Amino acid sequence: MTPASVNWNYPTAVKVGPGRVRELPEWCKSVGMTRPLVVTDPGLAGLPMVSAVRAACEAAGLPCGLFRDIKGNPTGGNVDDGVRALRAGGHDGVIAFGGGSALDAAKAVAMMAGQTRPLWDFEDVGDNHLRVNVAGMVPVVAVPTTAGTGSEVGRASVITDEAAHVKRIIFHARMLPSVVILDAELTVGLPPRLTAATGMDALSHNLEAYCSPFYHPMAAGIAVEGMRMIGEYLPRAVADGGDLDARQQMLVASAMGATAFQRGLGAMHALAHPLGALYDAHHGMLNAILMPYVLRANAAAIDERIGALARYLGLPSAGFAGFLDWVLSLRASLGIPHTLAEIGIDAGDARRIGEMAVADGSAATNPIAFDAAQYARLFEAAVRGTL
Repeated sequence: MTPASVNWNYPTAVKVGPGRVRELPEWCKSVGMTRPLVVTDPGLAGLPMVSAVRAACEAAGLPCGLFRDIKGNPTGGNVDDGVRALRAGGHDGVIAFGGGSALDAAKAVAMMAGQTRPLWDFEDVGDNHLRVNVAGMVPVVAVPTTAGTGSEVGRASVITDEAAHVKRIIFHARMLPSVVILDAELTVGLPPRLTAATGMDALSHNLEAYCSPFYHPMAAGIAVEGMRMIGEYLPRAVADGGDLDARQQMLVASAMGATAFQRGLGAMHALAHPLGALYDAHHGMLNAILMPYVLRANAAAIDERIGALARYLGLPSAGFAGFLDWVLSLRASLGIPHTLAEIGIDAGDARRIGEMAVADGSAATNPIAFDAAQYARLFEAAVRGTL
């Protein structure tokens, strides 16, 4: 049934194609930057690609700083440190460069540049976004180096509150980067295991958006095509990291997933967020492992929808069972573990994780409104491998 009133938002200017990172100084100038700060992670900071970006900006008359102290699951402390670096260097814009963690942290740094309130005052709860002093934000140009989170086209950041051991979503519409550069050449060095985990994260975004009950047919259509692209190109990108076409298509499919999940996410993310906060595990890997268990738990509500998806994907076996088999086969072919136990997570905290999951914002758009006990059982199934 069509609701009486809904709100839809779509992404920003996106520059797509191998080699387009060379245009970065031009796009920084276009949004008013004169002294950008590159925000990235320690693994990328010392690589030639980051040096090249900074040198290109310097050559174009844009003195360019570097902030690199970001964890795999970025923390509030990382953001605070980044803001101090931005202010100390007199920077007036941020180049968000890297995977989802770097992009999320960079967007939060840019938002916090001129704020007087602490970060957690802007958690995505109620009207907290109205507290943001928009004049105190600086622009962002985003350059992803992984195809997974799609954070480059998102208006929020997921940041870990270390004191509370929870992940919090920081939201403001102006957090959306002004320009995005999707350059496949920057992703060719990503190892197969990380290519697989980030690619499955992109699949989880498209899949959960597609299954969400929220009314947004355009987002649903994007999600369907995003899943088709991932099914075709992710195995190629994992098998041959130098396959530029596969890498470029995966960057696009990742951005599609983040565009689609304006429709909402679900139980995969409701569980992955607390698990990431408690165990510091890779977010994409968590979603990849949780995927079939969440599908099975939601089967009663999504059977018809998944059947239509299976037909669109041209799977050999139609219906829900055929799609679940496809997910299991894809995971196995990419070397994704079948259980959470295989990445060192046991079921000892099941009750706590169930309570955290039901309180997570992603739970609101799961096809079935699970309670804390149901989330705990779902988590236990993923630990033990019970489908």
